[in-house]
Amino acid sequence: MSKTHLTEKKFSDFALHPLVVEALDKKGFHNCTPIQALALPFTLSGRDVAGQAQTGTGKTMAFLTSTFHHLLSHPAQEGRQINQPRALIMAPTRELAVQIHADAEPLAQATGLKLGLAYGGDGYDKQLKVLADGVDILVGTTGRLIDYAKQNHVNLGAIQVVVLDEADRMFDLGFIKDIRWLFRRMPPATQRLSMLFSATLSWRVRELAFEHMNNAEYVEVEPEQKTGHRIKEELFYPSNEEKMRLLQTLLEEEWPDRAIIFANTKHRCEDIWGHLAADGHRVGLLTGDVAQKKRLRILDDFTKGDVDILVATDVAARGLHIPAVTHVFNYDLPDDREDYVHRIGRTGRAGASGHSISLACEEYALNLPAIEEYIGHSIPVSKYNSDALMNDLPPPKRLARSRTGNGPRRGGNNANRRGAPRNNNRKRSG
Repeated sequence: MSKTHLTEKKFSDFALHPLVVEALDKKGFHNCTPIQALALPFTLSGRDVAGQAQTGTGKTMAFLTSTFHHLLSHPAQEGRQINQPRALIMAPTRELAVQIHADAEPLAQATGLKLGLAYGGDGYDKQLKVLADGVDILVGTTGRLIDYAKQNHVNLGAIQVVVLDEADRMFDLGFIKDIRWLFRRMPPATQRLSMLFSATLSWRVRELAFEHMNNAEYVEVEPEQKTGHRIKEELFYPSNEEKMRLLQTLLEEEWPDRAIIFANTKHRCEDIWGHLAADGHRVGLLTGDVAQKKRLRILDDFTKGDVDILVATDVAARGLHIPAVTHVFNYDLPDDREDYVHRIGRTGRAGASGHSISLACEEYALNLPAIEEYIGHSIPVSKYNSDALMNDLPPPKRLARSRTGNGPRRGGNNANRRGAPRNNNRKRSG
């Protein structure tokens, strides 16, 4: 965590269980982020919390720290069965569930508490084998959790802690009926610690908290502006015909260390992937049609730096905790104005700076007024010289391949592009 992102409040200032403090210390977590400093006084005293904070502000460690402390400080229910986890953490996507599980592993190793993971797509038998040995903390998506619960592989009758992460995203994806189904099978709210975190505490999120939490405390960390003051925003107005060439020219000029390109449809993402892969970029594709094992491999390659560019739909716009994303490109302006904030929030995280570049084409420029009204400012406009856009680019690759990552970004057609930058064709206004 960047030191500019932290408060003066230290984890050691709280009456945390010593094993939790030791685990945090080993990971280099000494000072709290704002959301942690606000939430922990309540959760450590057994109070429910509904928290709002911008992405990348330490929400995950806030609820993980609280969960491990609570389980270590309160004995398990007498007569607890092996299929009864003590804590349940619900996430809207498989990727987020996997990341939460990974973030929890150092705490689990330090404390001896057992972790389990449950998500759809694949790994059914592997996940079930872990559950059969008994777990203390189960992280998962609602569909797979319900599947296991209906088959009695999981019983929620001994839950002491429940966490709902990205609650607003749960609504967006239509998972609220599933959440209520799971809540009904847990002990009542007065007999467990409940935590809810969301990018927005809308009325529907607050209603959910009222229904299933015990007089929750609301904690909010409002950014100075919705898009974050460390993110440099930029907007271009390309024609539909020049849009792809502009993207490729911008990638050549910016040469981002790690970039995410968002588009509104999976077909558009596949088209972008094909053009960039043909041009020699190390690029991965993340849409709902990509098989789960491949999705996890691509995310891992991107996180490790083996893939430089990730092309994604909004299924990947929420909850991805990938450090050091330098650039976000909105190839399409999103139809939902809130998705603009969620997308560009992938960069400029935890005190780092970032760069967001949006293309307002003929098809999606109509979304711009609602976006600018929502974020409270106009996005600075830059102009480009059509004659200076890249030409003679190879035809796009077809998606029907065994892999969606491609060979050395700086090999192939890009081998001669690294040295001096191409002619700068950008004219900034203002």
